[in-house]
Amino acid sequence: MSHKHYMALALKLAAKAKGNTSPNPMVGCVILKRNKIVGQGYHKKAGEAHAEAIALVEAGKKAKDSTLYVNLEPCSHWGRTPPCTEAIVSAGVREVIIGCDDPNPKVSGYQELKFRGIKTKIGILDEECKKLNECYLKWISTGMPFVVVKAAMSLDGRIATKTGDSRYITGKDALKFVHQLRSEVDAVMVGINTILRDDPQLTVRLVKGEEPVKIVLDSRLRIPLRAKVLGDAAKVIIATTSKAPKAKMNKLLHMGVQVLSIKSDKGRVDVKELLSELGRREITSIMVEGGATLNSEILRKALADKLLMFYAPSLIGKGTEVIGDLGITSLNKSIKLRDMSTRKIGKDILIEAYV
Repeated sequence: MSHKHYMALALKLAAKAKGNTSPNPMVGCVILKRNKIVGQGYHKKAGEAHAEAIALVEAGKKAKDSTLYVNLEPCSHWGRTPPCTEAIVSAGVREVIIGCDDPNPKVSGYQELKFRGIKTKIGILDEECKKLNECYLKWISTGMPFVVVKAAMSLDGRIATKTGDSRYITGKDALKFVHQLRSEVDAVMVGINTILRDDPQLTVRLVKGEEPVKIVLDSRLRIPLRAKVLGDAAKVIIATTSKAPKAKMNKLLHMGVQVLSIKSDKGRVDVKELLSELGRREITSIMVEGGATLNSEILRKALADKLLMFYAPSLIGKGTEVIGDLGITSLNKSIKLRDMSTRKIGKDILIEAYV
């Protein structure tokens, strides 16, 4: 079997913890000796044992003179857990195959292992490894969360009819798929208009998984105190401005809601400033589920990393568009997308693209 085969196994293990490891990356590890897997493991949750440590415990004495496969560069520093490089060296591992490097400045596992005399190779399934941890890699490199803009619309690009009717444009399969996506990100984000119009729960009730933090942009705190999104107030962050009435803010705080006062940009919450603050709070990934105003604000300011566009086999005609004015007046200034892919979700089509 090739290095790629065992790295693919490590990636499969790592993906088991999707939605549970933040702010840590997803990491899987496979230990091979004489063409036989003698140990394997994956990092389940921040603060718990790393993948390499779990696999080494399973391998025991068989780890000596083995080959260790791991999808992300092993840590070489003390954090919530001891450095994996020390465990690898102590176990007598002969060779380490790494998927991709970790841009965390505290991590220098590749160089450390080579310095300690272990044969080390990096870059096996590099692209696949980076895609799995795209949220972590963006956050650890820039301090900003990885932002996914998600929208569900008719084939002619409408997210609601002219009367505002929008539930549900896409089918049950797409809805369940979105709930799964919510369980895999740290937070979902909407604007106050979505709350007032749709009163969404923004939960993962159709699947098993962690509930994301709910972020609401509300410059004047117009959110009703009985809004469904406030059902689990401790998992809600409302971003507002200095225009917010103090009495309403105190009521929300008393309910357990986190209220962030963010500087304003033309009367609205400054989205870039908000994302910076969320990054400081170790929110590494956000799925935006707002309307045209929030979508266009994020795209116009080049804050989106990925688009997930669900298209239903229906036509609406005049109605609410998915994206508002981007200030683009010529085609050569249009936002160019890359790595676009499509897939069918029930009766709907999902287009995924990177910005």
